[in-house]
Amino acid sequence: MRACALGSARPVRSGGRLWDSVTYGSAGGRVASVLGHPSNPESEGPQGWIRDCLSAMLPRGQSAVLGLSNSGLDDLGQESSLLCLSFSVNSTTMPGSLPVNAEACWPKDVGIVALEIYFPSQYVDQTELETFDGVDAGKYTIGLGQSKMGFCSDREDINSLCLTVVQKLMERNSLSYDCIGRLEVGTETIIDKSKSVKTVLMQLFEDSGNTDVEGIDTTNACYGGTAAIFNAVNWVESSSWDGRYALVVAGDIAVYATGNARPTGGAGAVAMLIGPNAPLIFERGLRGTHMQHAYDFYKPDMVSEYPIVDGKLSIQCYLSALDRCYFVYRNKIRAQWQKEGSDREFTLNDFGFMIFHSPYCKLVQKSVARLLLNDFLSDQNSKTENGIYSGLEAFRDVKLEDTYFDRDVEKAFMKASAELFNQKTKASLLVSSQNGNMYTPSVYGCLASLLAQYSPQQLAGQRIGVFSYGSGFAATLYSIRVTQDATPGSSLDKITASLSDLKTRLDSRKCIAPDVFAENMKIRQETHHLANYIPQCSVNDLFEGTWYLMRVDEKHRRTYARRPVLGDGPLEAGADVVHSSIVHELIPSPAKKVPRIPATKESEAVAVSVANGEH
Repeated sequence: MRACALGSARPVRSGGRLWDSVTYGSAGGRVASVLGHPSNPESEGPQGWIRDCLSAMLPRGQSAVLGLSNSGLDDLGQESSLLCLSFSVNSTTMPGSLPVNAEACWPKDVGIVALEIYFPSQYVDQTELETFDGVDAGKYTIGLGQSKMGFCSDREDINSLCLTVVQKLMERNSLSYDCIGRLEVGTETIIDKSKSVKTVLMQLFEDSGNTDVEGIDTTNACYGGTAAIFNAVNWVESSSWDGRYALVVAGDIAVYATGNARPTGGAGAVAMLIGPNAPLIFERGLRGTHMQHAYDFYKPDMVSEYPIVDGKLSIQCYLSALDRCYFVYRNKIRAQWQKEGSDREFTLNDFGFMIFHSPYCKLVQKSVARLLLNDFLSDQNSKTENGIYSGLEAFRDVKLEDTYFDRDVEKAFMKASAELFNQKTKASLLVSSQNGNMYTPSVYGCLASLLAQYSPQQLAGQRIGVFSYGSGFAATLYSIRVTQDATPGSSLDKITASLSDLKTRLDSRKCIAPDVFAENMKIRQETHHLANYIPQCSVNDLFEGTWYLMRVDEKHRRTYARRPVLGDGPLEAGADVVHSSIVHELIPSPAKKVPRIPATKESEAVAVSVANGEH
């Protein structure tokens, strides 16, 4: 094995000396320097420090023998002997590339371990709303594909939605709060320009004594929940991970001024537990992302809940982002397949299921047709005499950017993709059609809908395509691989069982007359951001276990209570918060399974061996 090139780092004090060169490299030419300080340099001497530093920097799965060069100065600045050891590594890596065996050393099967969804206990019927608004019959129900719309009274805000869904997730899965190491919230419902929703949720953690919880709020329209998930997954797969779960919350209240956009509202929250050995696994390296500047939907008025919307531009941005994300995703998965010895194009048929961010259900159906159009245009050899592309020859030379509002293209490809829509997407629209657009949790409500309606055996091994979009705009198409283990008691069995009551919960809501709905919207508009305010609406119709707003004081500080569960008294969250006691863990913390680097007894040898796969 050839010797490595050596680099150097700035002087760092350790073991009573000033070490000015701490380096590693590979026979393939990769060179890096360890910069930064040990967590406890005096306890294990330089060996322990180097082991800790290198464990964080060394490509996973790559072991090395390390060396130091001493600056020749001790603590008093006096000259001392010079020590310099070169070293080599046991794998060949090109600069900037990943070792072949790196993936084997990441936490296994990182993804969604548990999922909980919350939506308001009341809704307005879209057919009745059509009559109330004086529009043509079918405009909302057929034109938009919406049947019901959930909404919040002045008793619920973004904090209460997230408090509810987090506590329900923890209770349903019998989790203790000390097993959470990261908590991140994705939302665009802003009631405070400084204080995050995440800090409000930390009230739930107080009884556990756990304040060591990373993460904060993430905001970009409906994309914030997906960004929060990516942050959580990246944390679990990083050197920062401490072996505990990440918890991601996506929540929003979608309300619009009176007019064409109002029936596309909704409200809700989804909480997801992220960790290893998950039943829903995020596929590494398979994300197609597109980011671009546009004013399609935005909220510049800080005293109003209502957005400014350019409806036509918003549809164009959504569809163009879908085109671009699908293009990037297909290129990435094809590159993976080529490495595995398979050279073929990826198509929509390679997704077992395909779910979308759902502003309204009809746009989702059009999006499935859009993906088929992409497949058709990318395959110049596709047969149009029969099969799925039958009768589409006339569209062979169309350009994607010219077809966003081409009714002939839309109609033809919606017809051609109808069966694909029914097989892969329709079931995912249960919550969207019955509750409306939840903004950040919208696409994850679609995921919950899938899990609630298919058995573990039907889901096992499937690839689920996920398209997330947020105006402004930001979008990603990525994929989730469902575990193969569908046996009773498996993690997949548990997550589907936890959502098996979803349709029952939707059916148990109370239907509110359109005029009462309109009055609720008026109350929200008039009281939004008021100080020294006590909400007017009743809490009697809220689901059991729902957190609600009790009051806003003269300094805009909010106090919440929880509607009793099974006869319990109210739980107030404010200056003196009352919590449920820590419960027995049903899902054990992954920390109990995380391998650790064994303690190394300090010896006189300066070189130590580290395998980052054990970190």
